[in-house]
Amino acid sequence: MYALIVPASTPFVLLATVLGMSWWEDHILPTPPTGPVEALAEAPFTPAAPAQLPELPSVELR
Repeated sequence: MYALIVPASTPFVLLATVLGMSWWEDHILPTPPTGPVEALAEAPFTPAAPAQLPELPSVELR
């Protein structure tokens, strides 16, 4: 009978673990500082120039 309890309770244990970790993240862990995030949001975004691919040498078929 105990052999059936462990597989049947595994999903509930995993769910409780995920919910507990989510609660831990929301209530226990410190919140990140808001200063750098706002500074990044205000910075203008300049996309990088597309990479220039070298041209392949042409092969002449005879």
